[in-house]
Amino acid sequence: MSASIVFHGLAAVAYGILALSLWLPINKHQRPPRINRTFRVGLLAALIVHGTGLLSAIILPQGLHLGWALALSAGVWLGMIVFWFESLYRRLDSLLLILLPTAALVSLITTLFPDGFVVHHANNDWLRVHLLIALVAYGLAGVAAMPAILITVLDRQLHRPVQAMGQQNTWYRALDSMPPLMVQETLLFRLIRFAFIALSFTVLSGMAVSLQLTNQLVPLDHKTLFTILSWLTFGALLIGRRVRGWRGRAALRWTLAGFCFLLLAYTGSRFVLDVILQRGPFG
Repeated sequence: MSASIVFHGLAAVAYGILALSLWLPINKHQRPPRINRTFRVGLLAALIVHGTGLLSAIILPQGLHLGWALALSAGVWLGMIVFWFESLYRRLDSLLLILLPTAALVSLITTLFPDGFVVHHANNDWLRVHLLIALVAYGLAGVAAMPAILITVLDRQLHRPVQAMGQQNTWYRALDSMPPLMVQETLLFRLIRFAFIALSFTVLSGMAVSLQLTNQLVPLDHKTLFTILSWLTFGALLIGRRVRGWRGRAALRWTLAGFCFLLLAYTGSRFVLDVILQRGPFG
């Protein structure tokens, strides 16, 4: 666990430095942030350090080690990986003004709450596949929630009076540098489609694991309930988008609802058990 704490601490510092390199020009009324090759390599290095911390924490000799902070960290890391590849094809530099501080904060939280529990039956191949797919779905839904929140903020910003150049604060200039709403909405629904596909495989693989280990097709627990609710929410959103052309605030509300269900499926419950109630997996 000490190695994981060190790597997550280094990742938090790296993300923080990269975030400052983007926020300082905004604060000094300089140009909007743009990613160059050096910055991209630095971000990739931070992602490698972050991933190493996750690997050293989750893969243990006695089995798979998981906890609410590690799950949150894995979700953010996977989301940042998606963004890194997406940024190769789209100009999304300004989104890092939000993503990098979030990644730094989550990495720091993981160093403060490294505890968790060892998953039973970790030698079961189906369980390993299920956990991997679930983490991917969690990460995709998490990174989709960020553009959804940002689009909401930008939509409100558009309805406010335009500030003169000399009167604009740092936050106003940061929002003004963000990609157009249409670009962000396109990215949002692409992420939602990927998240829905990953959630579909999560539900199916979870059924296979449950049949093998408990002889139940659908276990009656809160994680299954909230995961299915999230899957249904994202599915309804995609159907509404295709059939009725849902967009704007309606789409954002459905996106955030789907992510909240997924958050409650694991991270929220583990936070209550591990931190507030200080109970283990069988407490």
